[in-house]
Amino acid sequence: MEKKIRALIIEDEQPARDLLKSFLSSFNEIDLIGECSDGFTGLKAINDSKPDLIFLDIQMPKLTGFELLELLDEMPEVIFTTAYDEYALKAFELNAVDYLMKPFSRQRLRQAVDKVIERFKLKTPAHDNISKLVEHLHEKARPLERIVVKSGSKIQVIPVDSIEQIEAQDDYVMIHSPAGRFMKKETMSSMEQNLPEDKFLRIHRSHIVNINQIQRIEQYGKESYLLILKNGNQVSVSKSRIKDLKRELDF
Repeated sequence: MEKKIRALIIEDEQPARDLLKSFLSSFNEIDLIGECSDGFTGLKAINDSKPDLIFLDIQMPKLTGFELLELLDEMPEVIFTTAYDEYALKAFELNAVDYLMKPFSRQRLRQAVDKVIERFKLKTPAHDNISKLVEHLHEKARPLERIVVKSGSKIQVIPVDSIEQIEAQDDYVMIHSPAGRFMKKETMSSMEQNLPEDKFLRIHRSHIVNINQIQRIEQYGKESYLLILKNGNQVSVSKSRIKDLKRELDF
């Protein structure tokens, strides 16, 4: 292969980065252009240097590997590195994205890199597969504890408990919090599935509210209700969701 693959390591553990660098030093097809010890610097490095391939750890503080992928505008090839097989196996295999279970051998790394090289030769990058993988893992995820959004050039980490309400905005959702309002490319169904069900309630096709943010409920008509939230917003409850609201709030 004439042109080398420009690669970046994003891994929070120094020994793991050192091992990868040691293995990759004998891979003539790889031009290692940098290493990052957390997701935030990794995200900036990807946007600045536009690597062809990233070796991405999944479990990192501040910003996980999956959260990083959600924030990218252009997707490089990805080889995941993880010590947690709960994130791997069938989900990765089905989406044709390779992953390395720690600890891995030079030979196993060689196999993963060869898959990427083959995709470049065939000009069939796995961008769509990676996006599908992230969506698939969202569907299987435990209740969210935080949501990461991009606001201009800044990354905002929103603790789920601080979210006041979420409303549909075409292909996006608008997240209301004390820190402001933030847009995220996500579906209401996905948000409803992954938010803690004991704290959030979908009261309308276009609205999810934090139960603790409800200040009062006003009835106007026989089966029509309006929620007044602590942030001052008013949200109508759809007739199909009234039973859910009454059951959750016991009224």
